[in-house]
Amino acid sequence: MNEFIPPAKPLIGDEERAAVDRVLRSGMLAQGPEVKAFEEEFSAHFELGRACVAVNSGTSGQHLGLLSSGVKAGDEVIVPSFTFAATCNSVALTGATPVFADIDADDFCISPAAIEARITDKTVGIMPVHLYGHPAKMDQIMAIADKHGLQVYEDAAQAHGASLGGTPVGAFGTFAMFSLYPTKNMTSGEGGMVSVGDAEVERLMRLYRNQGMEKQYHNEVVGFNTRMTDIHAAIGRVQLTKVGAWTKARQDNAAFLTANLEGVTTPPVADGAVHVYHQYTVRVPEDRDGFAAALKEQFNVGSGMFYPVPNHQLKPFAGGTADADLPETMKAAAECLSLPVHPSLSQSDLERIVGGVNTLAKAGA
Repeated sequence: MNEFIPPAKPLIGDEERAAVDRVLRSGMLAQGPEVKAFEEEFSAHFELGRACVAVNSGTSGQHLGLLSSGVKAGDEVIVPSFTFAATCNSVALTGATPVFADIDADDFCISPAAIEARITDKTVGIMPVHLYGHPAKMDQIMAIADKHGLQVYEDAAQAHGASLGGTPVGAFGTFAMFSLYPTKNMTSGEGGMVSVGDAEVERLMRLYRNQGMEKQYHNEVVGFNTRMTDIHAAIGRVQLTKVGAWTKARQDNAAFLTANLEGVTTPPVADGAVHVYHQYTVRVPEDRDGFAAALKEQFNVGSGMFYPVPNHQLKPFAGGTADADLPETMKAAAECLSLPVHPSLSQSDLERIVGGVNTLAKAGA
C-alpha cells in the first residue's frame, strides 16, 4: 500500500525549532518583543497597510474584534451558515445574534443578494468568510455596507495572501481575523492575527487581550487573557518567510488537479481574485461520503468534509433563522469534498490523487 496522503499537514522545520529555542533562552516567554515584531512583519508581508494585533487564537481575535467594534447584546450580525462554527460563535459570545445568509455556488462565500435580504433595523455588521482561501465578493459587500451604514468584519481565517482586484483580504473591513492554527496556510503553533482599520478598535483590542490594561494595574475595561506568547510569535515569524513559496506550491498543485480531474466539479476562481487554496474543494454530486471513504480505502488518499453540518442547523443556533431556506448552503454541505494540495505533496502524490478521483468518478463510486 502506498503511504497515506493526509488532507492537511503542518510544516515545521529546523528554523522554527531554533526560533523557539532562542526565545526559551531569552527568558521572555509571554507577550513581548517577538509578538510586536510578528505583528509588524505580518502586516508588511501581506501588504495590509494597517496595524495588526496578535492573540492566542483566531476565535479570540474574532471575538475581541467584535467587542472592540461595539457589537453587543440585541445587535445582529449577518454571517454565512456554511463555515466553521467559530464564525457564529464569536458573534454569539458578544451577546449579539448571528443571522444566517446563503452562499453563492461559484465561490462558497456569502451571497451579496442574500445579505440584502437579511438586513433589519438591528443589523450592525456583516461577517463575510473568505472560505477555503477564495475571497468573498468584497466589492459588492462593501457597497451594501456603505448603503446601509453597516460595519464589515472579515473572517480571513483561511485566506492568508488572498486578494480581490489587487486589494488583499484583511484590508477591507473594520477588522479581519487570520487564524494561525497548525493546519492553516501558515501557523504559529496556535494563535490568531487581527488586522485593524480603526485606531480606537485597535486600542480596545489591545486592552481586551491583556486583562483590560494598557498600563499595568490600570485596568480600563473588563478584559481577557488572550495574549500570544513570544514562543508562538517566534514560530510565526519564521513561517512568514516561507508562506509565499508554500502558497505558490498550493496554487501549482491546485492547477494540476484542475487540469486533470474528471467527473467532479473543480473550484472556479473569480475574475480578479487570488485564491490561496487553504482547501481545494470539489463537488461530488452523489454519495460524497461514500466517495471519500473509497478514496481512502482504495487509494490511501485522505480528504476533508468542510462543512457537513451548516451552522444554522447546530444545536446552539436552533430557532431564529435555523429553519431558513438556504439551498446553496445545503447543497454544498452535501457535495463538498476537499482534496490535498498542501506544499509537501510530490508529483506522484498528485498523480495518485487524480487517478483515484477519476477512477471512482468513472465507476460512479
